[in-house]
Amino acid sequence: MQFDIITLFPDFFTSPLQSGLLAKALERDIARVNLVNLRDFAHDKHRRVDDEPYGGGVGMLLKPEPIFEAIESLEILPPREIVLMTPQGEPLNQALLKTWAGSYQQLILICGHYEGVDERVCEHLVTREVSLGDFVLTCGEIPALAIINGVTRLLPGTVGKAESLKLESFEAGILDYPQYTRPPVFRGWQVPPVLRSGNHQDIADWRYQQQLERTKERRPDLWQKWLEEQD
Repeated sequence: MQFDIITLFPDFFTSPLQSGLLAKALERDIARVNLVNLRDFAHDKHRRVDDEPYGGGVGMLLKPEPIFEAIESLEILPPREIVLMTPQGEPLNQALLKTWAGSYQQLILICGHYEGVDERVCEHLVTREVSLGDFVLTCGEIPALAIINGVTRLLPGTVGKAESLKLESFEAGILDYPQYTRPPVFRGWQVPPVLRSGNHQDIADWRYQQQLERTKERRPDLWQKWLEEQD
């Protein structure tokens, strides 16, 4: 998987890409990250990539020319997706991460800034707009990093026990079950006896029931969707 990141702050990614599973995946060439400084495609001595919006308004917009030229400079590795990080995009979810990990060779991630980008970028270049949720961040680098992490961990060879990926939250449309480790009693709080019983079927039944109860309580939206899918 090739990640091409169009960003004003390439240094933002330095530490995260050198840590943990991401670093190992990059070292083993499971994934590749190419950081593209948007200012390298500016055409004035100040390397300016933003300007005032037509019609007035607060803040600045990223200009279309540098973004188009930055992406046009990249090698094309089909199938690919050109993604804009924006609060106006569709919510990022596990299903989308799995689609990218399983069906795409290249993700180009445009990190938005200021008040957004010129609409012609969205209309004629971007293939998908994505948001982390209903809130606003200072930069698109944060959701871009979340996508790199979420997709890379699904690529074969990144996670040691691939089977563990199938047991996580959202994989079956419901949340994960609670888990415990040693000691069996901590400050008077005990591990549920069923988990220490050695009866694998009872443990599996308990965990499944916990998933259902937790999803119903914490995420009624997911619960309703899961119920509809059972019909």
